[in-house]
Amino acid sequence: MQFDSMSDFLNMGGYAFYVWLAYGVTFSSLAILIISSARRKRKVLTEIASKQAREEKLKESRGKKQ
Repeated sequence: MQFDSMSDFLNMGGYAFYVWLAYGVTFSSLAILIISSARRKRKVLTEIASKQAREEKLKESRGKKQ
């Protein structure tokens, strides 16, 4: 499909609302997915680091008792 002007492209042959809505929903869904995945990864890594620190501290305290 070829467009004569930028306004024709943006109008999408009368289907602009549906086309741009579909793009908007798709890109916003992908953005939400990426952001939530990054936050969840950061949270899991923080929890793992704190668990490792607790286990190391427990090992040190057990070593001192013996």
